[in-house]
Amino acid sequence: MKRFKKPIYILASTALLLSSCELFEVTNPYVTEERFIPSSMSLESWLNGVRRQASLTVGTVVEFSELVSDNYFNNYTQSSKVFDNPEINYFDQDVTNIQAAIHKLMEMSKFGLNELIPLQKEDASQQKAELLFFQAYAHILGAELYVGLPTEALGEVRSPRELLESAIAMLSEANDLFSEAEDQEACTLLLARCHHGLGNLEEAVRFAREAIDHPLSLRQVRYGTQNGPSNNFQNFIFSSNTNSFAPLPRLDFLDPKYFHQTTNIFDDQKPIAIAKAEEAYLILAEALIAQENIPAAKQALKDLLNDCVSKRPQTMLDDSKDTRNGGNRGDYPLTAVSVKFDAASAPKEGLVVDRSLGNIPAYSVSGTHITLTDIDAVATADEALYLVYLMRQEIFIAEGRRMTDLGIRFPISQREQLSNSHVTDAHIQAIIPDFIPRNRGLDDFTYDTAAGVVTMKHDMNRILVQHKTSPYIMPLHQ
Repeated sequence: MKRFKKPIYILASTALLLSSCELFEVTNPYVTEERFIPSSMSLESWLNGVRRQASLTVGTVVEFSELVSDNYFNNYTQSSKVFDNPEINYFDQDVTNIQAAIHKLMEMSKFGLNELIPLQKEDASQQKAELLFFQAYAHILGAELYVGLPTEALGEVRSPRELLESAIAMLSEANDLFSEAEDQEACTLLLARCHHGLGNLEEAVRFAREAIDHPLSLRQVRYGTQNGPSNNFQNFIFSSNTNSFAPLPRLDFLDPKYFHQTTNIFDDQKPIAIAKAEEAYLILAEALIAQENIPAAKQALKDLLNDCVSKRPQTMLDDSKDTRNGGNRGDYPLTAVSVKFDAASAPKEGLVVDRSLGNIPAYSVSGTHITLTDIDAVATADEALYLVYLMRQEIFIAEGRRMTDLGIRFPISQREQLSNSHVTDAHIQAIIPDFIPRNRGLDDFTYDTAAGVVTMKHDMNRILVQHKTSPYIMPLHQ
């Protein structure tokens, strides 16, 4: 990636612009490379900027990947108009912006590691560990969301496998450097996630079991702090009067995950999780299913409910102003109706909430409608796998994870393709598996107002289980 030129912006409050994997120079005559790098506060200032960029990157990823998935649809005119289809083109500016945000986090972390850490006279092991952590996280996002990404300016495109393997090396080094248990726990969770993505069953289980020893582990990126960015997704699902994004009706009870309860919206910007203990239980359960140990998998899911999800915060929230009035669909149910996951499913209650009747429970970390009784009823491996991916969807909603579980990947952007000879025609094609419905089918439903029943057009978790051997999904079952 391109080395900074003089003069340089560099302070966290100064703009960083990334095109493909390059940092564009922003001239600031008062902050030059010669002045900034040797300063006593250079590393801490830069690290604050990296933290801020992590928040911005996650916000960008969540906004667009949630629309691509069956979690949310765009019910207004803001944000992408085509991702709901899903229609994903390499020349789409949103594809470019997501890639740029990931590359920017990757490059900023790398600059801190290569240019600032070596100059420190005092022990900087904790700062180095944090930079490695964010660099690894950027690699994970690249692996999970894109067909591949270069990690150097004009460099070769690295496959998702290569990106995850690099992330594992960075996280292992960071884990050895971190002195705080909560930082090490975050590394362990991401290591389990990486090995799960690679299909490394034994390693995924090992790190998942280690993470479960800390059942409430949680790593989040922050918003609304002094000089910090805003949680735009919170605005889309709660703070805005236009109710821009609406969840699939069967996920209605989990929305909003992010909300404010203050007069000033910016004073209450909810954080977004990037690693949490729930994933360890889900990885372990999925691995046990792959090993055909259904009783143990069911116990792992019960432990998830008892030891983790049930202990996450629940806030009683006034959401009476949310009338799903964005305008793209006028048939969204606003009363407590029954929900069918597809035409063949039995109706379920409690998934669509009547917000006009009073405060509703809001789950800012994790929630699910699955109960111990539901888990007890599981009899087969496919039924267990279905439950795992349904719980993954509910627990990770509004965190940018579902698109990956659906097997969808963004192409490399046109901006990168035009400047990087290593980008081939294959790299500029999105991956949308054949089993993914088109023409907004992922988010489609019908509402029988007379019967009080909403029916999803597709039960995507059932479809995922039916295609579990696809190379694009469920890596532990290949």
